[in-house]
Amino acid sequence: MGHGFDTARLDRIPAFLGAKYVDSGRLPHAATLVSRRGEIAHLSCIGEARPGAALKEDAIFRIASMTKPITSIAFMMLVEEGKVALSDPLVKYCPEFEDTGVFVAGGGHMPFLTRPPVRPILMVDLLRHTSGLSYGFQERTPVDAAYRKTKIDDFDAAFTMDSFIEGLAKIPLQFDPGAHWNYSMATDVLGAVIERIESKPFAHVLHERVFGPLGMVDTGFKVPADQQHRLTDAYAFHPKDKMQPFDGGDRSRWAKDRSFHSGGGGLASTLSDYHRFCLMLLGGGKYGDTRIISRKTLDLMTSNHLVGGGDLTQHSVGIFSEDENAGVGFGLGFAVTLDPAAAGIPGSAGDFYWGGMFSTGFFVDPVEEICMVFMTQLMPSSTYPVRREVKTLVHAAIDD
Repeated sequence: MGHGFDTARLDRIPAFLGAKYVDSGRLPHAATLVSRRGEIAHLSCIGEARPGAALKEDAIFRIASMTKPITSIAFMMLVEEGKVALSDPLVKYCPEFEDTGVFVAGGGHMPFLTRPPVRPILMVDLLRHTSGLSYGFQERTPVDAAYRKTKIDDFDAAFTMDSFIEGLAKIPLQFDPGAHWNYSMATDVLGAVIERIESKPFAHVLHERVFGPLGMVDTGFKVPADQQHRLTDAYAFHPKDKMQPFDGGDRSRWAKDRSFHSGGGGLASTLSDYHRFCLMLLGGGKYGDTRIISRKTLDLMTSNHLVGGGDLTQHSVGIFSEDENAGVGFGLGFAVTLDPAAAGIPGSAGDFYWGGMFSTGFFVDPVEEICMVFMTQLMPSSTYPVRREVKTLVHAAIDD
């Protein structure tokens, strides 16, 4: 027994991941960290970080959309200081959106036909993904197609924060702000807003406000040259070969300077660093003697903010509308479990989580005082249900 877990049951995690995913060639590797009441109860690393090199505890991973909660926390720190309000319109900080309309028709070889939105985009819309913005990879609408054509959501494109905002504002919104939920580049826009409010590079703000105070020494938008040997290889799913190389650790785009820092998906991090972030969340905004955000602000962020209540299956007009998201709401930067029975997975009402494009994930369960961080590097994250499976195994190991 350890920290209220049955350790034999926790040991099922690497055994399961090895048998189903790593040994079978579905995933290159898997790293899992589980803690309870602030103490690490399980840490396992299986598979290879790079061909011939075993995965180690200090490996650096591309965390993609696990960047979003970090950006959201940084933004809410500015809210606490009175520098911005959730009810502020986006145009207050990004006037480029003054004439951005809502899609009516067109796209492709035809000019877009738009209409004025019923109301403007508010800061709260960016945090909860109700802004009308989108992602090109959804491939559902002419708006998504415009994202792909302009490469506006290509984090590796040579945008600056300003040119990104300028380009995004020229593409219509998919719907009126507040009308629906749609996973989107809204958190990238938050990063630009943070940069404009603070009058310093967004990357610097994150280091000053989050990474430095929490001791997240290996988290950033660029992996330093002297640490690049720790960066894992990343893969993309292939229907025949299971995996194909996407980004090599030894020649990675995450090891290069870039002019655009994606608040929605640009960070690299480690098990240990992201666990520190999770411990701060579990601690009600405080890690050790360091308070990042107030407990009441975090309570607000981890409440369901879907307009009129309900879950993602009712509100999402794109991805995350699937049945597996029943019983799941969305807060300000996090998905929130409303009803574990509806969600069909062991957990607690009020636990919150998110994941990344490379199949990484985390959850914080305040009821059971559990943090879990899971790392691997296979895109897209919808390929396998591995994160739901790991969460099930963690909760199945509770022994008090």
